[in-house]
Amino acid sequence: MAATPVWSVDPRTGKQREQVAVEATSQEVDAAVRAAHDARPALADRTARVAFLRAAADLLDEAAGQVVEASDAETALGPVRLTGELARTTYQLRAFADAVEEGSYLDVRIDRPDPALTPPRPELRRYKVPLGVVAVYAASNFPLAFSVPGGDTASALAAGCPVVVKAHPDHPATSELCAALLRRAAATTGLPEDVVAVVHGFDAGLELIRHPLVAAAGFTGSVRGGRALFDAAAARPVPIPFHGELGSLNPVLVTPAAAAERAEEIGAGLAGAMTLGVGQFCVKPGLVLVPEGEHGDRLAAALTKAVSETEAGVLLDHRMRDNFISGVRERGALPEVTSPVTPGAGGEHTVGAGFLSVPARRLAEGDGHELLLEECFGPVTVLARYADQAEAGAVLSRLPGNLSATLQLSAAEAEGREGTAADLLAQLTTLAGRVLVNGWPTGVAVAPAQHHGGPYPAATSHSTSVGGTAIERWLRPVAYQSVPDPLLPPELREANPLGLPRRVDGRPEAV
Repeated sequence: MAATPVWSVDPRTGKQREQVAVEATSQEVDAAVRAAHDARPALADRTARVAFLRAAADLLDEAAGQVVEASDAETALGPVRLTGELARTTYQLRAFADAVEEGSYLDVRIDRPDPALTPPRPELRRYKVPLGVVAVYAASNFPLAFSVPGGDTASALAAGCPVVVKAHPDHPATSELCAALLRRAAATTGLPEDVVAVVHGFDAGLELIRHPLVAAAGFTGSVRGGRALFDAAAARPVPIPFHGELGSLNPVLVTPAAAAERAEEIGAGLAGAMTLGVGQFCVKPGLVLVPEGEHGDRLAAALTKAVSETEAGVLLDHRMRDNFISGVRERGALPEVTSPVTPGAGGEHTVGAGFLSVPARRLAEGDGHELLLEECFGPVTVLARYADQAEAGAVLSRLPGNLSATLQLSAAEAEGREGTAADLLAQLTTLAGRVLVNGWPTGVAVAPAQHHGGPYPAATSHSTSVGGTAIERWLRPVAYQSVPDPLLPPELREANPLGLPRRVDGRPEAV
């Protein structure tokens, strides 16, 4: 059987650019996973991992022009956006190198023996070890930050886990280029190149999740695709952790006081957030609860003006374009749904931004408008006009889990001088992994306190895919009881030869 070619396609024209690779056979997936598995001992060296992650960041920065050019040709996201995404990607790699060097991610805990306790306590020493080979499923909408060199890969490598990436078909040339740079970084720091590998093809993705030597998986993509892989991970003879980011509506609640105080500002800000990246951000605000009446009308008018002035854009591929056009058409045909600015086809290869408006009671009653409570990928959002707080709360109670939820408040509400902002904030907290006040969710900072996840279907686990604690997904704790010091891993020995931060008898130990 002839190998299936993998083509790089220009989304601006729909035409093939070049053949990049061929889809991996089951034998090739097996070889990649086994080579990665064999690389685990070399990657166990923390010092080598730190050097590798920093070298990878340096090589990506040095090849910035080539990386941005290749990525733009396949995604049409533009050099400005992609230059920023590359900077985020290399920052992420260096941040994980710093975390590995500092060592607190190992969560070293030592409890010394105490025979006087009831029951008596033996000596216990606990830390975290890497799971093994991690399968990473690259995202379509972030060809760098959530793809081959992105957060799942960086955090897994930082944990000491080799990675096999299933490349996304929307940017195979970028994937191959970035993989080559990561493999070169490994070689220059004395590690096997096979600590990172890339495979292509739908069937290869299935083979990967089923491979017995794959110990965990990370995914960013659709609910349908992510759920299929999640189910496959759970159905294995030995189930594995599957950390998937699947879909999110990212609701926004605008209070009447906020609309009265700054309707135009909120409308313009919403337009910018929902059209950023042609609406292809996973944290795009897709449902906005706006009060009925004059001030809500002012907000809608400002949104109308700003969205009407937004140029048509290119989505990542023509399949997504077709899904967007059909999705907004189906939503717009629902009873009492209007289109102040009609979203849809903007040209042969582009789409135009727009928004839909619906009475909130339609969503609160659940009378066939459930489609409006599902993510629609592209530059569209839904304004749900509510009569009172009870109606807004009824809509929120029908929402599934989300990556983010946003509360737009007046100055007095934000300062706690009036209104029920604390109660509203508590309600939004049940819905999302990140809750914002008077901001917009499009912009996920890479920071130690960040959380990018949320209740299902936003994510399949309670972990984050962004920020320092993303490394925890690829580790498991091990406790050693009454083990002689010479036999312990160096991380747990009494003299602390590696100078790691640790807790002894429940308290931080001075290093």
